[in-house]
Amino acid sequence: MVTTSARRSVEGVRKQVEAVPDPELPVISLGDLGVIRDVALADDRVLEVTITPTYTGCPAMEAIQASIRAVLAECGHPDGRVRQVLAPAWTTDWISADGRQKLADNGIAPPGSTSAPLPVRIGIGVPCPNCGSAATRPQSPFGATRCQSILVCTACHETFAHMRAT
Repeated sequence: MVTTSARRSVEGVRKQVEAVPDPELPVISLGDLGVIRDVALADDRVLEVTITPTYTGCPAMEAIQASIRAVLAECGHPDGRVRQVLAPAWTTDWISADGRQKLADNGIAPPGSTSAPLPVRIGIGVPCPNCGSAATRPQSPFGATRCQSILVCTACHETFAHMRAT
């Protein structure tokens, strides 16, 4: 049993949990991805981490929950729990600016905003994270994970992953 004095504070645990890398996209943390909704003491005084999956049926949820439970135990909260909520549904708007930059720095085109008005785009694709050209086109609707598609840049001829907006 861990003594209360050895336990990290809620904010200390939040920082640790938010720093956990996403198992499918390890270049971005769960915090930057916007999966971590809350870290708080529940009514029964047990530390609870609330998460929202990027989509229902995400195959990474077991790994994410196991990683969070490991952090809870390391932080002195072995009785801590992970609670999954589906509403409101996760949206790519929850990805932080740092997270979007990390995706781009690692060759993954970050999604556009889903809440902003859609721009009128004629013949212009997702900007290439390699050269910046907007002369891109879809190559495959399926990428390394279900939340990605594959595009190709017609300027530099490189293929790249694009995180789809949801």
